[in-house]
Amino acid sequence: LGREQPIYSTRAHVFQIDPNTKKNWMPTSKHAVTVSYFYDSTRNVYRIISLDGSKAIINSTITPNMSFTKTSQKFGQWADSRANTVYGLGFSSEHHLAKFADKFAECKEAARLAKEKSLEKMELASSPSQESPADIHSPLTPPVTSDLCRVNGTGDDVTLSDVSPNSELQSDLSPTTQSLGHRDMFKACQVCSL
Repeated sequence: LGREQPIYSTRAHVFQIDPNTKKNWMPTSKHAVTVSYFYDSTRNVYRIISLDGSKAIINSTITPNMSFTKTSQKFGQWADSRANTVYGLGFSSEHHLAKFADKFAECKEAARLAKEKSLEKMELASSPSQESPADIHSPLTPPVTSDLCRVNGTGDDVTLSDVSPNSELQSDLSPTTQSLGHRDMFKACQVCSL
C-alpha cells in the first residue's frame, strides 16, 4: 500500500453475498471496521480496501461499469466481477451511506476518465506516422541534399532509391550492411552522419 494514498475512510459492517445461495448476506467482520478508498497513482486506479485485523476483507478495484446501490436507509452494495462477489456495507447513519455512495460515484467517474485516456494513448501509439522515414530528420543531422551517399565508408556510391527495403543492392552489400534496416541504411551514409 506504499504507493497508494487514502482519499476517504468511514466505518461500516462488511458483508459478502453467500456464494452458494447468491441471496443471503454473510458478515465478514464481527464489528464495524474502517473501509477506505485508496488511489494508486502508479496504476491510476481507485480501490476500496477494508482490513479486519491483518486480514483484507475488501480489496475491490473500482471500474467504470460498477454501480453502488443503496438498498435501504443504511445499507448499500456493489458487485465486483473480478473478485466474483457482491460486497455489502451496513452504516450507522444515512449520512455515512450517502457520503460513501458519493465517493463511489466520484471514483467510478475518475476510473472512466482514466480508462478513456489510456485508450487514447494506445490509439496514438498504434497509429502509423504520417511522415515517411525520408521526411524525418534529426535536429543535429542536416537533410540529405544529394542523391548519393557512401555505404559504410566503403566508397560504394548508392542512390537513395537503391536503399529501399526490397532493393537488389542488399545482396551485394557486406553481411553487416545486409542486416541493416531501412532507417539504418540512412544512418550508415557518410552524408547523413556528418
